[in-house]
Amino acid sequence: MNHWLVKSEPFKYSWEQFLKDKKAVWDGVRNYTARNNMRAMKKGDLVFFYHSNEGLEIVGIAKVVKEAYQDPTTDDTAWSVVELAPYKTLKHPVTLAQIKTDKQLEDMQLVRQGRLSVSAIKPFEFDRIIALSELK
Repeated sequence: MNHWLVKSEPFKYSWEQFLKDKKAVWDGVRNYTARNNMRAMKKGDLVFFYHSNEGLEIVGIAKVVKEAYQDPTTDDTAWSVVELAPYKTLKHPVTLAQIKTDKQLEDMQLVRQGRLSVSAIKPFEFDRIIALSELK
């Protein structure tokens, strides 16, 4: 199993709305690296849900329920979507500030490529963020 992170601005699509919807097509990605990450996602992979611009925190975990297919919002075959479903709300959100100050997480794509909307998460990074979410 691989691990990923997707970003969403909460005023456009929040974790709370995602929970209500029970499933979402993750569309509108227009960056090749982010697209390639989505194309690498497999059914059952776990995905951190990150609130960008407002909040700047990982708030929950989603699960890939359908692998990449043509983005229905465009006729351009260069772009793909995946379908995600909520899996678990984190006990405590993990902020970008926490991530940036944690030595184990300093090489995360979220830190190194901050504008990337879909990024890969290494297994130890996933475990560390889960551990941070249990603290407080």
